[in-house]
Amino acid sequence: MSQGACVTRITKLLNIRAPIILPGMSWISTPPLVAAVSNAGGLGILATGPLSAQQTKQSIAEIRRLTDKPFGIGATLLMPGAEENVEVALREKVPVINFSLGKGDSIVERAHAYGGKVIATVVNEKHGRSAVSSGADALMVTGHEAAAHGGDVTSLCLVPALASRLPDTPIIAAGGFANGRGLLAALALGADGVAMGTRMACTVESPLAEATKRAIVAGSETDTIYSKNFDGLYARVLRTENALKVTKKPTNPIVAAYLSFGAAKLVGLPLWKVVPGLLTQWEKMYQLALFGGATKRIMAATVDGDLDYGVQFVGQSQGQIEGIMPVASVVDRTLEEAAASHSRNAAILNGATV
Repeated sequence: MSQGACVTRITKLLNIRAPIILPGMSWISTPPLVAAVSNAGGLGILATGPLSAQQTKQSIAEIRRLTDKPFGIGATLLMPGAEENVEVALREKVPVINFSLGKGDSIVERAHAYGGKVIATVVNEKHGRSAVSSGADALMVTGHEAAAHGGDVTSLCLVPALASRLPDTPIIAAGGFANGRGLLAALALGADGVAMGTRMACTVESPLAEATKRAIVAGSETDTIYSKNFDGLYARVLRTENALKVTKKPTNPIVAAYLSFGAAKLVGLPLWKVVPGLLTQWEKMYQLALFGGATKRIMAATVDGDLDYGVQFVGQSQGQIEGIMPVASVVDRTLEEAAASHSRNAAILNGATV
């Protein structure tokens, strides 16, 4: 097995061998997969969205039993319970905190106090500049091709734009990356590493339901749907007959509120944290209700492999996934392929015919 390395600002910042990141994906980026990616030389990020504070603490302890390598936790600050999960991570001195959809000033200050690093997930320059001004160490720049909530602009345009305008900040390119050619392309665009969520979801160590893994591997880059009608934000999901029906029209507000109660129960969130918001902060809580209403369908696809009812977040990079293999093989093959592609391109630029 290759022990090669690719040295970038991200590998130096995070103290990892390969500039390959597992982003936090609910019910997928669990301790075994997080540890597998970190052990393989990348950085695994735990998804805390479905977890209580106690479960987050237990998951951090489990990751530390499985690896002595750097790892991170991810938190979507808009979501209920996110602040509590971040608090646990900070107290446990988790090496890397990845936040999105919120302000991370206090997170940065407290993480830096113990030597931790902070990555902000952004989809545009405005949010990128805000994160940098708050002290974020790196940006995960998420393009239109990404699973779930990518931005309006493709990675091909967004990554070099932010790399040029924020040159002192390391960038992790997310959206459309699944192999060595993608890694090399991201580096050429000005990024310092890549997030490979969909690729890592389809590995041996991933807890994603086998039926859903097979459906993703069988799909092409055209087999996704990008719609606002699933969870209230524009999101990319696997194209199925059921997903086409679900994304045809927005969820009724009353239905969304009702579904949010069921979702809160599924993830162990007390209803007292949901009801006041529905009554006093309707616009914000309507969005959260839509998130909650989508939870049951996401779990059905992700955990149970039921694509007749469930809906699976997936990126357009699914068209590049040729099979289900161990995480270590994905990381090593990515590095080897990037090196081979670099050599080929260097020869072309030097006038050789290949």
